[in-house]
Amino acid sequence: MNKQYYETVDQLEKMKVDREYIQGWIGGYLGNPEREEQRVTEAYSAGYEDGKQKKTDNAEAWTATA
Repeated sequence: MNKQYYETVDQLEKMKVDREYIQGWIGGYLGNPEREEQRVTEAYSAGYEDGKQKKTDNAEAWTATA
């Protein structure tokens, strides 16, 4: 893994972003296949798309305070 990966996951956890978003972001960032349909949530999908693009633009929308 690279530094960007660890720093981004650490930042997301400190922001208290929804765990589903973080799991999606990790999967997208690493290029893993998406979860099976019945396990996909909105937060996971948003994270997955952001992770594929290696950005966190939508993360704030998935915080506990949002």
